[in-house]
Amino acid sequence: MPHRTWIDQATPLPGSPGVRHLRVAPDSWRRVALDLAAGGGRLLALWADARPSPTMHAAFLDDTAALVCTLDLAPSEATYPGLSDIYPAASRMQRAAADVTGVHARDADTRPWLRHAAWSSDYIPLANPPASRTEPQRVADEYPFVRVSGDGVHEIPVGPVHAGIIEPGHFRFSVVGEKVLKLEERLGYVHKGIEQRFAAMKLAEGHRLAARVSGDSAVAYAWAYCQALEGITGTGVPARALWLRALALEGERIANHLGDLGALGNDAGFAFGLAQFSRLKETWLRAQHAALGQRYLLDYVVPGGVNRDPSAEALRVLVECAHLVGSTADKIRSIYDEHAGVRDRFVGAGAVAPELARQLGLIGLAGRASGQDFDLRVDLPCAPYGELATRKALRSEGDVAARVAVRFDELAESIRLVEAIVARLPAGACVADLDLAPAPVFGVGLVEGWRGPVMVALTAGADGTIRRCHPHDPSWQNWPVLEHAIIGNIVPDFPLINKSFNLSYSGHDL
Repeated sequence: MPHRTWIDQATPLPGSPGVRHLRVAPDSWRRVALDLAAGGGRLLALWADARPSPTMHAAFLDDTAALVCTLDLAPSEATYPGLSDIYPAASRMQRAAADVTGVHARDADTRPWLRHAAWSSDYIPLANPPASRTEPQRVADEYPFVRVSGDGVHEIPVGPVHAGIIEPGHFRFSVVGEKVLKLEERLGYVHKGIEQRFAAMKLAEGHRLAARVSGDSAVAYAWAYCQALEGITGTGVPARALWLRALALEGERIANHLGDLGALGNDAGFAFGLAQFSRLKETWLRAQHAALGQRYLLDYVVPGGVNRDPSAEALRVLVECAHLVGSTADKIRSIYDEHAGVRDRFVGAGAVAPELARQLGLIGLAGRASGQDFDLRVDLPCAPYGELATRKALRSEGDVAARVAVRFDELAESIRLVEAIVARLPAGACVADLDLAPAPVFGVGLVEGWRGPVMVALTAGADGTIRRCHPHDPSWQNWPVLEHAIIGNIVPDFPLINKSFNLSYSGHDL
């Protein structure tokens, strides 16, 4: 099996277990991608470095390992062979890398993704020092959308400013009547310069920024960052801290699934569901605050462990709350399943067949609803998940109903995991000291967030600073699939289908 040969040749990386690193020659870059794709491998992330010399990185997921490939480029030729014909999800990653590093894929889409005329075209954020930035010229944006022509075809532009408190994104629908023939997204409006900000920070501070890449995935990002840092520094994290991190991660999953299940009911015209799940989410967040110190756990995971050791009484109350949430959610699920109006909106809407999901690289929760059998907690588990026997939630229908069912199943499993973690929580310290002055070295953290795999690739400097940090959200893979999920549906179903994916704008735009 050629793809296994590449993995076997690679060197284990510090950080997440199962992650390996391979430097490849220019003529091997695409061959590795082709071999991994032929073996069922998934593209996890693609990013570039501009300094000290142009470099490309691509991370792939196999069923038993993660492989990070690095391609060193000649300083005078900051171009490389593109991968979007092998992995369609690579296209936007390549465009984003070009915007921030000036490293371009050959024979690829050259439209800007993140820049939006927010900075001058000759300014490269991760290559030029901030002082070299010039004020951009405010010119009309002539972004070339792909047009659909024919009798009766017209366009409906939506956004980027929406009628609600949501982040900005532009959606260009090509329709006949109300049936959607094509959707093209344009995102990048909430680009925050996080990668540039990381490069001005100390290693000891980076976890706080990581937790704020996408606020609804704070635990996943902070844990992935700390996992990479702890691997780089050779830090042994206390067992109790690892189990408390898992408790926080499952708590984050519970909160997000409760919020989404309510919002999906509301988008189907069933306000009762929104009211009940909003009540349950608030109940859970209050219990989480009492036990772990925050409603949304932006500062709970820290280098070497966690920042709060909950009392036995607080954990007992948290488990009681989990029981209450689980039993009530089961009752509401039966109402969703039996409500004719809700089923009419959910079933068949926004379907992504398993074969299409595989071709497009659909990942995480949405992927599992379309038959993509992968969950890091099971397939590449970090401690303590190897001891928890996590059960995957899988469906094959790939429609809104399937994504709702996966959320209900994962909610129930996370509640079971919360109870199991508290019951088996080891004694001992909850944080360890780190030596934050390593030699320049590269590490990767990889954690299954509630949307899917969250990755942080971290390069430490020699003086305790961050030389480079690239966070990656599963929304990069899944946003393009949403364009396919809406085809053949009617325009009014888009909010419901969009919500069933509930992808991150912030994590996608960095």
